[in-house]
Amino acid sequence: MTATAIASAVAARQLSAVEATEAALTRIAARDGVLNAFTDVTAERARARARTVDADIAAGKPVGPLAGVPFAVKNLFDVEGLPTRAGSKINRDRPPAARDATLIARMEAAGAVLVGALNMGEYAYDFTGENIHDGPSRNPHDPTRMSGGSSGGSGSAVGGGLVPIALGSDTNGSIRVPSSFCGIFGLKPTYGRLSRARSFPFVMSLDHLGPFARSVEDLALAYDVMQGADADDAACTTRGPEPVSGSLSQGLDGLRIALAGGHFQNNLFPEAAEAVARVAAALKVTNVVDVPEASRARAAAYVISTTEGASLHLDRLRTRPGDFDPAVRDRLIAGAMIPAPMVDRAQKFRRWYRARVLELFKSVDVLIAPATPCIAPKLGQATFVLDGVELPVRANIGIHTQPISFIGLPVVAVPIPLEPMPIGVQIIAAPWCEHVALRVAHALQQLGVAAAPAPRGVLENGSRSA
Repeated sequence: MTATAIASAVAARQLSAVEATEAALTRIAARDGVLNAFTDVTAERARARARTVDADIAAGKPVGPLAGVPFAVKNLFDVEGLPTRAGSKINRDRPPAARDATLIARMEAAGAVLVGALNMGEYAYDFTGENIHDGPSRNPHDPTRMSGGSSGGSGSAVGGGLVPIALGSDTNGSIRVPSSFCGIFGLKPTYGRLSRARSFPFVMSLDHLGPFARSVEDLALAYDVMQGADADDAACTTRGPEPVSGSLSQGLDGLRIALAGGHFQNNLFPEAAEAVARVAAALKVTNVVDVPEASRARAAAYVISTTEGASLHLDRLRTRPGDFDPAVRDRLIAGAMIPAPMVDRAQKFRRWYRARVLELFKSVDVLIAPATPCIAPKLGQATFVLDGVELPVRANIGIHTQPISFIGLPVVAVPIPLEPMPIGVQIIAAPWCEHVALRVAHALQQLGVAAAPAPRGVLENGSRSA
């Protein structure tokens, strides 16, 4: 069931929150042995919360638009009573969180039920979903393939049908990449739109939090209840909530849509090009708009990410270098050695690039671009060939996401159900225009072009399918 259907049934007393929660816990027990999406299952907390929702309904109290809906969060969110792992070995020695992250509290205030914390790439510096401490989260359509990162467990849990909604983070593509690989919808909101309070950071000037779901309606519902100012996150907007669920069905009338050209039409496997072509055909889009200097934007994003990340982890790098994933550690050490003038140039370029891209949105409302250059690679795959050049997989999966998150634009990743594996397309809008991107995503869903395919890689007994 979708989150929307669960909440409707629970509110109408056709299904209890306890029943919805137990069903989710049963699916986790049956399938997660293959998917490895969860690092913590908060079963007793979930049952207690579900009983409260049912009691409130019985007493005639308001329960919110997510009544009884199970959800899970990337393990960089603070969950009261659990150490906030952030995918690392080192963080497990930290005291348990004293209170929940703001977004968890807002989801539960809307009636949702937290069932656990999810696997992720170490310290969110990852595009593959492979964690050396907890093992890789696996793709729900083929467990021999990557789930994507760094919110790999979130993508795997939603794509595998364990929960209808999960929360993740996106610094350079960590919501959009798992959405693409796992065949689900994901929303990276405008930078500052959703509070990051009590979540473990990676790059404070680039970090976003957002939801995953199997339908646009569920994505919008989760997004709506999480909006609002929060003094505990200095970057969080003071804009009031701007709900989007009511505008999804407005269609495409009046919207100016274009394909992102240049950088975004290069470095593609055939399946990525096919996905964009299907979206363009469905939307009857032929206009192509070049995004200036997108390749340089990606390079600047790397400089800022690795230097800010290194600064955050300097003490851990000095005192516990052997407890890092070596691939993460080495990139952070490299970031610590980047000369300050190079960082300054990257930041100046960032301001220039943002201004140029915002100019584009005077003539278009939406840009269409690939989310990933390929379908999910095999677990352990180190390289692939893009435009005739052999490149590292881990560093280049985000080749089309980084130039967008670099300047904080809102993006909806929509799944295109190709064979043998799904792949995502980015629907990119101007700042604070999540409603526009979601309208386009909803139209694609209604046209049958974008859809979350049923998981094919796991069976209810937890075994792999052929």
